[in-house]
Amino acid sequence: MTGSFTLAYVPGVTPGKWARVWQERLPEAPLHLVQVTAAEAAQTVRSGEADAALLRLPGDREDLHAIPLYTEISVVVFPKDHEFAAAEELSLEDLSTHVLWQPLDDTLEWDSPPGQPPVERPQTTADAIELVAAGVGLLVVPQSLARLHHRKDLKYVPLSDAPQSRVALSFPIRDENPELVEHLIGIVRGRTVNSTRGPAPEPAQKTSQTTAQKKPQQRQGPAKARQQKQPAKRAKPRRGR
Repeated sequence: MTGSFTLAYVPGVTPGKWARVWQERLPEAPLHLVQVTAAEAAQTVRSGEADAALLRLPGDREDLHAIPLYTEISVVVFPKDHEFAAAEELSLEDLSTHVLWQPLDDTLEWDSPPGQPPVERPQTTADAIELVAAGVGLLVVPQSLARLHHRKDLKYVPLSDAPQSRVALSFPIRDENPELVEHLIGIVRGRTVNSTRGPAPEPAQKTSQTTAQKKPQQRQGPAKARQQKQPAKRAKPRRGR
């Protein structure tokens, strides 16, 4: 199989493990990884700049397939000296009196954002992190983004009743390279090389297994035949004394 494949991914998603499997299985088809913002991910695939993308749902799905891969828990980020510092988990009700930043690249689907509304929305999650570190407001993000923007002066804990982020593999509905896309789907879903949609085992392996199973029967056949053809021995009559 020839050709190359470009996979875009959004911040917080780590495609390295899948890229290593791709290189092992398809060394003749180089995989190029390109990081894009959450807002750019869908358009990058639609425009053909990438063959597929690892992005967050719900997001923009026009003319794109999306295969959900996993769901992340959401966490709330706050300064280490905040009143929540000793908490192991929080709820939306706990945030009701606090300013909660909602950056423009936020992918969480809120019915009604909790907390006090901020005066303006930061452009990016990174900008919101800076505001939180300055002691202004809180931020709710998928856990992988909290790890990505980790700082020694910040802490995060799970938010029990917040919306959760779903990471999905997305690709065009009309794909020009469906075979490579199918291989990528198999890799991210954890299929093995010998799974139903993976490459078929080599016929030579099947032949050798069949031969090995038949050999014991062939060795036993002649021995049984000799036992059947050999006449039974007659006992000699005993002579009187």
